[in-house]
Amino acid sequence: MERYDASVAEPKWRRIWEEKNVFRAERDAGRPKFYVLEMYPYPSGKIHMGHVRNYSLGDVVARYKRAQGFNVLHPMGWDAFGMPAENAAMRNGVHPGKWTRDNIDAMRAQLKAMGFSYDWSREIATCDPDYYAHQQALFLDMLEAGLVYRKNSVVNWDPVDRTVLANEQVIDGRGWRSGAPVERREQTQWFFRISNMAGELLDALDGLTGWPAKVRLMQENWIGRSEGLEFEFELAADDPAKAAGPADAAKLTVYTTRHDTLFGASFVAVSPDHPLAAELAAADPKLREFIADCRRTDTAEAALETAEKIGFDTGLKAVHPFDSEWKLPVFVANFILMDYGTGAIFGCPAHDRRDLEFARKYGLPVVPVVCPPDADPAGFEIEDEAYVGPGRMINSRFLNGMDPVAARAEIAKRLEADGRGRVAVNYRLRDWGVSRQRYWGCPIPVVHCDACGVVPVKKADLPVCLPDDVDFRAPGNPLDRHPNWRETACPKCGGPARRETDTMDTFADSSWYFARFTCPKASEPTDPEDIAYWMNVDQYIGGIEHAILHLLYSRFWCRAMARTGRLPESAVEPFDALFTQGMVTHETYATRDSEGRPIWHAPDEVAVGGGKAVLVATGAPVEIGASVKMSKSKRNIVDPEAIVAAFGADTARWFMLSDSPPERDVEWTAAGVEGAARFL
Repeated sequence: MERYDASVAEPKWRRIWEEKNVFRAERDAGRPKFYVLEMYPYPSGKIHMGHVRNYSLGDVVARYKRAQGFNVLHPMGWDAFGMPAENAAMRNGVHPGKWTRDNIDAMRAQLKAMGFSYDWSREIATCDPDYYAHQQALFLDMLEAGLVYRKNSVVNWDPVDRTVLANEQVIDGRGWRSGAPVERREQTQWFFRISNMAGELLDALDGLTGWPAKVRLMQENWIGRSEGLEFEFELAADDPAKAAGPADAAKLTVYTTRHDTLFGASFVAVSPDHPLAAELAAADPKLREFIADCRRTDTAEAALETAEKIGFDTGLKAVHPFDSEWKLPVFVANFILMDYGTGAIFGCPAHDRRDLEFARKYGLPVVPVVCPPDADPAGFEIEDEAYVGPGRMINSRFLNGMDPVAARAEIAKRLEADGRGRVAVNYRLRDWGVSRQRYWGCPIPVVHCDACGVVPVKKADLPVCLPDDVDFRAPGNPLDRHPNWRETACPKCGGPARRETDTMDTFADSSWYFARFTCPKASEPTDPEDIAYWMNVDQYIGGIEHAILHLLYSRFWCRAMARTGRLPESAVEPFDALFTQGMVTHETYATRDSEGRPIWHAPDEVAVGGGKAVLVATGAPVEIGASVKMSKSKRNIVDPEAIVAAFGADTARWFMLSDSPPERDVEWTAAGVEGAARFL
């Protein structure tokens, strides 16, 4: 032929592959296996160039391994639950299930048009009862094993989406989707006991040699192991003559990694969510108001680093453990987190940046107790910056002259000997709050009975299915106001009971899907023979944005599944090798409104040439911006369907794979695509 015609050749070969089941994977004990998996997509309606790059990388690995003689498992499915479907239901008056399944149909057709070598016989969607029935069974396994529990907890509440948000979903004090100011409120939640596995999750990172070092470091920092000291301050009223307050003669336990600086302490502070704060606030309207203000602000650690440090003086005093005459003011402070350590600290402003900012604001003493090696102890003072480097102890009584490491050991020895302290290991990793107050998620399979309490649903009665007849015209969770879905019989006593209306965080759905791909039709969540043959995933591919939560939660679930007999110990680390690809970028195009705000334009609306750009429709000049990640918000998205129609799928795939090393960003340009087409 004179010229390769993609519009003829590509459909021909896709048809042959499908007719011959070329990519169907079956167990074969006589052949070595290779399991390659890309992180499955959310069915938003259309694939984008980020998908094309991610899945092209996986497809190359799959085809290469097949050519080497491996029995390759290369499946695809859909991360199909979540808030966007519910928002679409409210916005468009369409059921989330229909919206999701229509999107799946559209995206499946797009992926097939790209020629990816998937075994479509294994396709799963997490919103299908056939999938989430098994997820509910795994939840009941974990509940029985003590890995799931329920408790009151202060949570981030989005008043518009009317659901709990993780700290990572609160951006500048606002919900990541709604943009509404987030409130902090106390609510009963379900939790996975991931903190019990913090140590082994951390220790096992060293063995993940097939993972990028930066991802292992991100997980290490997220788990956040620290060795420190827990010890007690005795509390006293500010005025000994004053009538006894609720916390008089009580003790307050603090956690610190810098107990060497104890003689530089100038205050003690507790979190707004600390029990002591609640106890004092019950009798103090001003403190109640202060705590309410704190709960209206972003509590993510990154946000607290930059926020103004403010406190409320409780009037209590903390007695220094080595000097009964030395009393420190006790504050409730907005920068102390209840879910780290004990929710209480002592502040040494000379050697901690946040403590220094707080002390300067409230006129508290700043006494240096660690002197830099090159400074004169007699004249060393703290000015605008806390000193956090090495040195020798000063102004510290029996510690003077020691280095900080020896000083920490001496403080710990003395307080442990008195029974007032203990060396402790803490982790920043908190238990995973899994409750979400929404409809489009996996129902939590328990009921609430006035006589029996919280009772698990019998596994024989799974799945607990979502009702189809729901009303989204009012805000909040439709399950709470459904006329009869909540009402059921108690599995234990047979009396009237109410179903749990919280659904699971969608991170749970993606924490075990890779195991289900090995046996998508099995009557149990996993099949021992399929797991033994196919697991682990030999090559996992996905974006760096999932380096922490998705991967960490998957590692936890696999450990939980091993403890409940669903996986072998060899599969507790599910991904042998991990690759995080770069982003697909495109320059941005904008005009300005009357107030100077950008109006973004899609690439197909703009004509570019000679370093200038104009709108095709009007000829108006357009600003050419930097090349950034393709996103709907900036409209710098190129439609894969248009590229396939014009050049064929191989052109899009070849350009993605040839233009830039796969771990780096690739800039999409019309000239680059045309060059790839000429090459083919």
